[in-house]
Amino acid sequence: MVVYGIYYAAALAAAGVLVTYLAGWPFAVPLYILAAFCLYFFRDPERQVPAGPVAVSPADGKVVAVKPDEGANRLSIFLNVFDVHVNRTPIAGKIADVRYQTGRFLVASKEQASHSNEQNTITVEGAVDGTPTRVVFKQIAGLIARRIVCYKKPGDHVAAGERVGLIKFGSRVDVFLGPEWEVTVRVGDHVAAGSSVIARKREASRGAA
Repeated sequence: MVVYGIYYAAALAAAGVLVTYLAGWPFAVPLYILAAFCLYFFRDPERQVPAGPVAVSPADGKVVAVKPDEGANRLSIFLNVFDVHVNRTPIAGKIADVRYQTGRFLVASKEQASHSNEQNTITVEGAVDGTPTRVVFKQIAGLIARRIVCYKKPGDHVAAGERVGLIKFGSRVDVFLGPEWEVTVRVGDHVAAGSSVIARKREASRGAA
């Protein structure tokens, strides 16, 4: 459970108690329902991170785009309000850069959100299968999400699938993978942060063939 969920749920429950005292419990039911939803929304389940020369999903959600962008393959994942919103790093390595950008709050499933919305870009540099590589991913705010949280700073070392932050309520995460990666998911697939493989190193793929 992410601590934000406990804070929000406690505040809503307290408001519900006050409304119950002043007006009766039927009027407080919506507040209790919202408190329960906050506990559900900010859940943070453990994940089994797969081994091998792979990149794992940084977010739970539905893949809405796989296309060339900014000299790499961009994979976009849309998170609705029922998805786990804790973000994880796709590969192990060092956080080389964390860059926040102000922007709009368009519906996160729209293509324009990748470039126009408020976002936080994280660059991870590491070595996969003995070869230096890097993966860039963006935490992107949506129509409802108005707060991006990042736990990491440049210079921090992270394990594959390690928690790096979260986006509150509906949002989007974009991952940029260089030519050394072979994307293994398609538009429409549902992925889970830290446990779903989204790409494999091409050298490893050829060797397995």
